[in-house]
Amino acid sequence: MRLLALALAFTATGVAAQANKEPPGKLYCWNEGGNRVCSDALPPSVVDRQRTEINRTSGMTVREVERALTPEEQAERDRERSTAEAQARAAQREMAMVVSYSSEEELARSYGTRFELLDESLKSSALALQNLRKSLVTLLRQANENELSSQPVSKALADKIQTQRLELRSLQDNVVRQREERIALDAEYQQVLQRYRELKQSANSRTTGGI
Repeated sequence: MRLLALALAFTATGVAAQANKEPPGKLYCWNEGGNRVCSDALPPSVVDRQRTEINRTSGMTVREVERALTPEEQAERDRERSTAEAQARAAQREMAMVVSYSSEEELARSYGTRFELLDESLKSSALALQNLRKSLVTLLRQANENELSSQPVSKALADKIQTQRLELRSLQDNVVRQREERIALDAEYQQVLQRYRELKQSANSRTTGGI
């Protein structure tokens, strides 16, 4: 019985010691005034500073934490990330273009459809502009004849002239935009065609070199 009591006492003592043993965790190390400081707790003043986190049991580095960026630095990093993502998307589009079009003729046909749509829109706008000008000239002539005959210009006629003037200005602006789009599309096509030729030549060179 005495031996059993001693065994139970030793077991209880071991369990208590294990319970009081500090559980494994991390050490936080950072520079403080040119000196390296380590602690098992991270002070609030160090949260945004550069530090190293170390496994206290193994002594191995768990993580390297950079200091918090200033708003200006974060904005610059966001711009760099956006630029890199845009460049990656552009590269994907270029590769897709090389795969999609087996020849310059296919690329030209693809853009040709867009050119035709814009050209048809320009023709329709030009015709509408011509008809609206004729209608407005007729209305203005009628108003002028009334004035020459000392007859008042009716409110309905004046309102119609004003409305058509506004429509004419809007249609003129639309034609200008369509012409600009046509010019921009032509410039885009020339750039894409040049890039397509460069990519095709590069791909052919790699294929030839591989052989």
